[in-house]
Amino acid sequence: MTTLTAPPRTAPPPSRQRTKQSSGKWRRRIPLLPALVFTIVVTQLPFVATIVISTFQWNVLKPGERHFVGLDNFTFVFTDERLRTAVLNTIVLTASVVILSVLLGLALAMLLDRKFVGRGLARTLLIAPFLVMPVAAALLWKHAIYNPDYGLLNGTLNAVYRLFGAENGPTIDWVSTYPMPAVVISLVWQWTPFMMLILLAGLQAQPGDVLEAARMDGASPMQTFRFVTLPHLRQYIELGILLGTIYVVQTFDAVYTITQGGPGSQTTNLPYEIYLTMFRKFEYGQAAAAGVVVVLGSIVIATFALRTIASLFREEVSR
Repeated sequence: MTTLTAPPRTAPPPSRQRTKQSSGKWRRRIPLLPALVFTIVVTQLPFVATIVISTFQWNVLKPGERHFVGLDNFTFVFTDERLRTAVLNTIVLTASVVILSVLLGLALAMLLDRKFVGRGLARTLLIAPFLVMPVAAALLWKHAIYNPDYGLLNGTLNAVYRLFGAENGPTIDWVSTYPMPAVVISLVWQWTPFMMLILLAGLQAQPGDVLEAARMDGASPMQTFRFVTLPHLRQYIELGILLGTIYVVQTFDAVYTITQGGPGSQTTNLPYEIYLTMFRKFEYGQAAAAGVVVVLGSIVIATFALRTIASLFREEVSR
């Protein structure tokens, strides 16, 4: 008696398998298309429009004289003295705020990494400045702290002078006398909690057995921090510096509220200079060209930040 056997099934060709896989991927991505279209409309189309405007000589007070000038506005951006001053101020402001915020954030993170009574409350209070709206924080520093008549700084100085028998202390107009430090200190107060959170996450991700091995080998706390903790925190510090740079470069609220770029353009950074070009000089083309330059610079910095974040995730997965 013979038995009938079914013919062996043949696998579909590789090209058909790839077609099915690609079609399945696209079916899974279709629900994301509305969000993608919305993102393109909201972000990319305005940027393209800005690039187009940057190629025109366009003053709103002279609507009939608008004409195409190519890259002349970009040449103006890199050669104008006011913009060069704004670039220098932006570098000084950003570097000062980021460096001081990282150092203070590291010190606070090291403190909060230890166990003590009330650590949760202390952590909440230290995070609070980062949750304050930028304009509200700038107004707080300008009026409640820096004001020469009723501000906290002059009030404290007067109280100290009275302790030593003087009738009154000096009355200092902090914003006019020290404009750049006034803006830097207010921004450091606001951004130190951000750096502290990043570095605290790095400290808590540090392997405990490595620290225990360092203590067993007789390393002092300073040696442990220098040769074990600091190398571990390197990428977290880089991440904080990159993200902080991206945000602080775009600072407008503090400059506009506290100093309005003065006195004598001492605190005029790029965002505030673009604002002046747009709404005081009414030069739309020049303002658009400066904005494009700032966006491209931010994209370069953001690329390094994303690479640092990706390397941190790879390290976490490999553990």
